[in-house]
Amino acid sequence: MRRMTVSGEWRCPAARIPPGSTATFTLECGGRAVKGFVVNFEGRYGAWVNSCPHVGTPLDLWPNEFFTEDGRALICSTHGALYEPDTGLCTAGPCAGDRLTPLPLHVENDTLVVRCG
Repeated sequence: MRRMTVSGEWRCPAARIPPGSTATFTLECGGRAVKGFVVNFEGRYGAWVNSCPHVGTPLDLWPNEFFTEDGRALICSTHGALYEPDTGLCTAGPCAGDRLTPLPLHVENDTLVVRCG
């Protein structure tokens, strides 16, 4: 899924992000760029800032690749920390107990809408 920059808001048809997939985007929030991603985990959507709470690096080593091979967790490419896709809780690795930073996500008429927090 391609990245889009929209001042304070990102929109995407929900059908473009089927279960087990993700999409990346950049928001303009308060004059700064915030890189984020949306996940569809078992039919539930979540939006997160693309930054590991341990060292601040992006989670995806390859563009838009966040899930572990089995699709049950999100993984940080820097040090292998694992996160719950629906809560952002780090369950393994040096940041265990920390959380990804959520972004407000709403569904409007089958369109995902993410806005600055």
